[in-house]
Amino acid sequence: MATSTISAVVATPREGKFNKNAARRVRAAGKIPAVVYGAGQAAVAVTVDPRIITKILHSDSGHNTIFDLDVTGSTTVKAMIVDWQNEPIKGALLHIDLKRIAMDKAIRVSVPVQLIGIPVGVKTQGGILEHVLREVEIECLPSDIPSHLDADVSLLEINQAVHVSDLPHSGTIKFLDDEGLTVAHVSLVKEEVVAVEEVVAEPTEPELVKKGKGETEAAPDAKAEAKPDAKPDAKPDAKPDAKADARKK
Repeated sequence: MATSTISAVVATPREGKFNKNAARRVRAAGKIPAVVYGAGQAAVAVTVDPRIITKILHSDSGHNTIFDLDVTGSTTVKAMIVDWQNEPIKGALLHIDLKRIAMDKAIRVSVPVQLIGIPVGVKTQGGILEHVLREVEIECLPSDIPSHLDADVSLLEINQAVHVSDLPHSGTIKFLDDEGLTVAHVSLVKEEVVAVEEVVAEPTEPELVKKGKGETEAAPDAKAEAKPDAKPDAKPDAKPDAKADARKK
């Protein structure tokens, strides 16, 4: 269960400005920028080969791998990868953080949990297995870091679970997570209930009844009302002309 052994990682100190443009130039040269810190020493900006870092991250022990770090001009130390950044589209490594490790001092790390076996509740009872806790945090000496922890789920029946307390314990490892946390459990398959929607008839428009010519209803025109047939009353007769009467006389 010990971590994998990887050949030494060679790091070259960086000089000058540590900005985005400088980082791009480092990557253009086939390296990636990194920072080394820890063990009570000052942090150092370096460059490393991304191929060896990728190999470490894809090994059995992954980022928990302890390896020799050879920084040019300094003494070789033990180190591990504590953080890394990938390009979001192509996944290329952009930057990593390396931590110096004292082999005689306990450290905290997260270790993956692997499930072993097929539960009885899945094989014979129609249940499903759910992996809830995929990593656990532990504390131990660097040389005792396991690549993973096995959780045997083969005896689990419906509604039974494996907890942190059921994982392999030893005197070299201290679990930092709550022992009662569920690692995996078996539950019943929930049948999908298809909801039948009630079909609601759409309201139909009332059917128009055609009327004959004589029954057609004419809508009144608000603007132009029909004028009455009768002509307006004539103006009253004009008064007799006084001068005309005088001539007659």
